[in-house]
Amino acid sequence: MYGHPGAHHLGRGLEEEEALGKVYDHRVVLRLLSYSRGHVALLGVSLAFMLLYTLSTVATPWLVKEGIDALLKEGGTISPGLILALFLANGVVGYASGYVHLVALARISQSILYALRTQLFCHLQRLSLSFYDHNEVGRVMSRVQNDVAQLQEFFSVVVLSLGDVLGLIGIVVVMFTMSWRLALLALAAIPLLFGMMALWQRYARRSFVRVRRAISVVNAGLQENISGIRVIQSLNREKLNLRQFDRVNYEHLDANLQASRLSSGLLPLVELLTAVSIGLVIVVGGGMALRGELALGVVVAFVLYIQRFFDPIRNLTMQYTQLQRAMTSGERVFHLLDTQPQLTDPAGAAELPAVTGEIRLEGVRFAYEPGLEVIRGIDLSIRPGEKVALVGPTGAGKSSLVALMVRFYDVTGGRILIDGVDVRDVPRFSLARQTSLVLQEPFLFSGTVAENIRYGRANATSEQVERAAAAVGAHDFITRLPQGYETPLYERGNNLSAGQRQLISFARAVLGDPRIIFLDEATASVDSYTESLIQRALARVLEGRTAIIIAHRLSTIRSADRIVVLSDGRIVEQGAHEVLLAQGGLYARLWAVEEVAPNTDGLRPAGSPDNSTLSPFP
Repeated sequence: MYGHPGAHHLGRGLEEEEALGKVYDHRVVLRLLSYSRGHVALLGVSLAFMLLYTLSTVATPWLVKEGIDALLKEGGTISPGLILALFLANGVVGYASGYVHLVALARISQSILYALRTQLFCHLQRLSLSFYDHNEVGRVMSRVQNDVAQLQEFFSVVVLSLGDVLGLIGIVVVMFTMSWRLALLALAAIPLLFGMMALWQRYARRSFVRVRRAISVVNAGLQENISGIRVIQSLNREKLNLRQFDRVNYEHLDANLQASRLSSGLLPLVELLTAVSIGLVIVVGGGMALRGELALGVVVAFVLYIQRFFDPIRNLTMQYTQLQRAMTSGERVFHLLDTQPQLTDPAGAAELPAVTGEIRLEGVRFAYEPGLEVIRGIDLSIRPGEKVALVGPTGAGKSSLVALMVRFYDVTGGRILIDGVDVRDVPRFSLARQTSLVLQEPFLFSGTVAENIRYGRANATSEQVERAAAAVGAHDFITRLPQGYETPLYERGNNLSAGQRQLISFARAVLGDPRIIFLDEATASVDSYTESLIQRALARVLEGRTAIIIAHRLSTIRSADRIVVLSDGRIVEQGAHEVLLAQGGLYARLWAVEEVAPNTDGLRPAGSPDNSTLSPFP
């Protein structure tokens, strides 16, 4: 993985730029609504049936009033039999309309989530490596999973809130039609409720943002501990890591408890105001009914309407919380979607034509962070078919230089030319099609062996896959697997040895017949015997191709056409192995250290292969 030492402490980059969530953000709402353009007809159906469902709920207390008045002969205009039929019809309409409304709404929201997740996945594939240097994987996954899931509530909340608002309007109209004095009395507690909600939201917004940030930290810690489980167990870090995880997990617990306390404090207030309003209506309305100023059915209907009036307010209270969370998640998701890749292809750029493999670096400079250069003015020309090894102490800039040549990053000064064409002037896919990179740590994907080999060339035939495997010496061990090339691989290929995984990554690299191959310490993590197999295979694979090899063991590159020695981001020496030894410079000192180490550390037993006789260079 290409990165830099400062990447980890910048891992909170996704979190720190955010303001507190809002209950309504028109920019987020407009962008979310844009995803519903393909579902206008279905949204219309949902709204129509939602309106019908709202009418049925508003009609129920009115039917109760008519029924009571009809039975008591107090002015009812409908017969008891007809009232019963209307109750039945209203119930059927309410059930059917509610079902259609909710099913249509679910289809819309799920389709939008599908489109949004797909868009996020595509966007993450296009983002530059510098983005992943600065942002932890767990935090990115939290956006794609948790925040997108939270947005599911948005359309449900909006449509349901609209239904609740329409229901409130209908209830208020009917109540004032029945008795304007009793209606004013029943609604007297509303200003107090709105005042309490305004005070409540001031604290709730900060609390819900804290919850979202806390779960991001938990996800990041969980991902890191699962990915590094081998190191954790080998170093006996389980208890210490558990204490560290417990701290961030407790912060998540505390944040959720605080949010729950805030949410729980508002609902009892609604219940209290409901009880007070009902009590006032019964006392005052009952007195009016006894004096003959009001029909008893109206009082009963008012009690039912008050309950139904506060039910939407109770729902709106809960939906307020959900909407606030959705707005916060929407801000986070769209911030990620608005993050632009640092590497972009020029508009209308022509594809890189078939190359011979010439590479030229002219005054190349590069810094991961402004002012901290890791490559400091490198000039280098590599002929087609030349085998060049990059060596130097740790931190000299070897991997960074290769990362620039394959255009994982763009240079901050100078330029890199392949066959005379600046790599920034062609689409990156056309550059990747003619180059291959093999890393020190091979990464295999879920799927079969054959699928991993053809990962970069999905249309390759089985014969081409087998030829590529045979070319790097992997065919024999693959055919001995339980299902041969169709053997499924565990996560990261953990049912294979390190050497077998590396051989498959080599086969994947050569399948597309690249003209230029980059090997970033590709044999450093395998044993000496497997390395000897790989080196012999490479001698065949690299024939006629330009190769740039980062060397971990200098003995493996002594036969290179040229050895380039880097130190502190600069080229300090270059030439053939014997020439560099004769100069007595940095390369000679590195060689002396490597020659002494096997004889002093006991790591090379007698009779083991001497890699100085093995070379990837023909």
